[in-house]
Amino acid sequence: MRQFDVVVLGAGAAGLMCAIVAGRRGRRVLVLDHADEPGRKILISGGGRCNFTNIHTAPERFFSANPHFCKSALSRYTPRDFLDLVEKHGIAWHEKTLGQLFCDGSARAIVAMLLAECEAAGVKIQLGCRIAEVTRTERFRVETDTGAIAAESVVLATGGLSIPKLGATGLAHDIAVRFGLRLIGIRPGLVPLSFAAADLARTQKLAGVSLPVDVRCGAKKFREAMLFTHRGISGPAILQISSVWRDGVPIMLDLLPDEAAGFLQARKRARPGVSARTVLAEVLPQRMADVFLPDELSAGRIGAQPDRALMALGSALKSWQVTPAGSEGYAKAEVTLGGVDTACLSSRTMEARSAKGLFVIGEAVDVTGWLGGYNFQWAWASGWCAGCVA
Repeated sequence: MRQFDVVVLGAGAAGLMCAIVAGRRGRRVLVLDHADEPGRKILISGGGRCNFTNIHTAPERFFSANPHFCKSALSRYTPRDFLDLVEKHGIAWHEKTLGQLFCDGSARAIVAMLLAECEAAGVKIQLGCRIAEVTRTERFRVETDTGAIAAESVVLATGGLSIPKLGATGLAHDIAVRFGLRLIGIRPGLVPLSFAAADLARTQKLAGVSLPVDVRCGAKKFREAMLFTHRGISGPAILQISSVWRDGVPIMLDLLPDEAAGFLQARKRARPGVSARTVLAEVLPQRMADVFLPDELSAGRIGAQPDRALMALGSALKSWQVTPAGSEGYAKAEVTLGGVDTACLSSRTMEARSAKGLFVIGEAVDVTGWLGGYNFQWAWASGWCAGCVA
């Protein structure tokens, strides 16, 4: 039976970072993954350019049943720390919007960087390896389709259930439960929302139309772009609010966040001879203007329209309330919300409180970031913390 100090299950962002840090400490580290290549989520992220971190990373930009849990890891391994690694390897990068950092070139540069660091740290990586079971007596025993492996520490870094076509499974959660750890609030996150038939009848013809919006659900609000789809709505604003939304709860959309209340009445006074359709098409995509403009306002000059009708239309556009029928599920979700209950883990080391030597990191933990590089930063930070002690 092969012997290692640390076996990391999962060759993704968190797992590779953990392996690098543990390997640098002189630990004999083996990374196992059932995929045929490492870092598959890294490779598809950011449209293939990898949104590898966000300079505005802060604990309040993460969701968790315990919002304080992520503070230790995020403060000890920061976006600047990861950026230093990126620059050490000569990877060109740029800041996009809202503090998001991307590679100038391919996301493959990030995977190549992590693999180079693994090699320098003496980390061994075994791909195409199926993990059957993890047990422990004096040491952990990891059963695989290529034989059993013994280790002092096991790190669960296989992620969550999102994007099953990339091979996502519930392995980390299953193993955690076998060792007595609790799971909490597992559901798709950063995911498009779908509409019921009645709402689709109105919006389906808008598929492909995008515009900036303010979207609100409860106390949480985001301002980014929204995209109409054949099934409902998507785009950054909707992916963000999906992490807050629950079944049966309405969301509120301001479709004209740059326009003040009463904007139609103001235009009526300024340009009474122009049609309401023309005025609306100046602030909304034409297809949207046609869908949202009531029949009674579609013809004639805006100056001839009663203020109450213009006020009602403006209010409908600036406070459009819709109740999604559901989400598009794990197939389209960028992350898995929830995971291993943070009460079961040390916030400093990511080690299970009731199972010494077992660590849980990355997406498998009940810590989920906003869209825009936050989840990668959590992967780097939680992986770094576990690697320091595993």
